[in-house]
Amino acid sequence: MAHEHDHGHDHHDHAHEHDHGVWGRIKHALTPHTHDHTEAIQTAEQASAEGIKAAWISLAGMGATAVLQVVIVAISGSIGLLADTLHNLGHLATTIPLIIAFRLGRRAPTRRYPFGFRRAEDLVGLLIGLVIALSAGLIIWESVRAFVEPRSLTNLGWVFAAGVVGALGNELVARYRIVVGRRIGSAALVAEGQHARTDALTSLAVIGGAIGAWLGFPQADALVGLLIAVVIIGVLVSSLRVTLHRLMDGIEDGTLDQIEAVASETPGVLGIARARARWTGHRLEADLDVTVDPTLSVAAGHAIAEEVHRRLAASVRHLDRASVHVEPDGVECGPNLSPATPPAVAG
Repeated sequence: MAHEHDHGHDHHDHAHEHDHGVWGRIKHALTPHTHDHTEAIQTAEQASAEGIKAAWISLAGMGATAVLQVVIVAISGSIGLLADTLHNLGHLATTIPLIIAFRLGRRAPTRRYPFGFRRAEDLVGLLIGLVIALSAGLIIWESVRAFVEPRSLTNLGWVFAAGVVGALGNELVARYRIVVGRRIGSAALVAEGQHARTDALTSLAVIGGAIGAWLGFPQADALVGLLIAVVIIGVLVSSLRVTLHRLMDGIEDGTLDQIEAVASETPGVLGIARARARWTGHRLEADLDVTVDPTLSVAAGHAIAEEVHRRLAASVRHLDRASVHVEPDGVECGPNLSPATPPAVAG
C-alpha cells in the first residue's frame, strides 16, 4: 500500500561543523550553503513568492550600483572598476532568468512534465555559471591589455568612492539574497548571494587599485583586475559544484539519515526497507518503504503512513512531498519488487 502527501513544516535543527579562525570565516563566506538554522518557509508557494521578491529587490539594488559604476568607469578609465562593473552587470543578466525559473516552478505539473517545472531553477544555475565564466574571461583579457599598455587613470577620488559604494551595496544585496535563499532552500539564490558578496570584495580591491595609482604604480589597476578574475573563478567553481550536485539528485549529508530515523521511530514501523530524497528546485521530495506487522489491516497500515508523514512534516526542513510505501515485514519481495527495483508509488 502506498500513500503520498504534500505538506509544509515548521522547523528542523541541522548540525554543522565549521572551521574556526580567519580562514574558516573566509571559507564560510565564499562557499555556498543551502540550509541554516533559521525557520523554514511553510509552503512551496510561499517559498517561490519569497524568492521572486528577493530577486526583484536585489535586482533594483545592483542595478543602481552598476549604473553609478558605469558612469565613473567612463570618466576614470579604471580597469579594476570596469571589472567590478562587468561582474555586477552579469548579475543583472542572470537575475531575470532566476525570476522566470521561480515562476515556472509554481506551474502545476502536466502530463508531459509530471514532476513539474522546479528543475528550471537548477538549470538557471548553469546559466549563471556561464555568465560568470564569460565575465572572468573578459576581465582577464582587459587586465592583460592594461598591464602591457598602462593607461593613465583620472578622477581617482571618484574611483575610490565608487569602490566604497559598490562594496556596501553588494554586501547588502548579498546578505538579503543569502538569508532568503537559505530560508526557502534555494541553492541558486544562495549562490547568487555569494556571488554578490564576492562583488563586495572586488569593490574593495578596486579601492586598492586606486590607492596604488595614487602611489605611482599604474599597473596596480590591472593587477587588481586579474585578482578579481581569480576570485570570480573561485566563485564559479563553488557555485557549479552546488548546482551540479542538485542536478544529479544529490542531497546534504545527514538528510537521508534523518528521514530514516524519523520514520523508524514512528509507532508501528518495524524497519526501513528503502529511503530516497532529492531536491526539485528549492523543495525536497522523499519516498520510502517501511515495513509493518503483516497482520495489520489496510486501514491500520494507512494510519501508520499518515503518522510517518506527520512526523516528517514536523522534522525535515524544506520537505514538500513524501511518498510512503507500506510493506509487510518478513514477506519476501517478488522479482520485480525487490529493494533494488522498488514498487511504483501511486499518488
